[in-house]
Amino acid sequence: QVQLVESGGGTAQVGGSLTLSCTASGDAFESSYMAWFRQRTDKKREGVAQHWNDGGQVHYADSVKGRFTITRDKFRDTVYLLMSNLSTEDAGTYYCASGAIPGGDILASATFLYWGQGTQVIVSS
Repeated sequence: QVQLVESGGGTAQVGGSLTLSCTASGDAFESSYMAWFRQRTDKKREGVAQHWNDGGQVHYADSVKGRFTITRDKFRDTVYLLMSNLSTEDAGTYYCASGAIPGGDILASATFLYWGQGTQVIVSS
């Protein structure tokens, strides 16, 4: 059974920071890719950051590059998203994902089979 559980969402002020965590159990963490997506109000779910386990490579959406950092702790079966210099545009529900379909677009939510329940991020001005 695959399970992803996010935590760490909450409220931050503009310019502030939050760190999200996603702990995996079952076969989820053997997935080559772990990713964070977000869904903002009235927008479709978008890829924010991806981590490739085999080579340690990471990828970020242009909108968060330089402000967000994705890291992975294999011993704790946890992937983190460190978010800094937050803006109101970063507010939304953040989801952890794994189980990427080989050859799929890692920026597309349809590529990932397993999802967490989501954690909400609120950014106040």
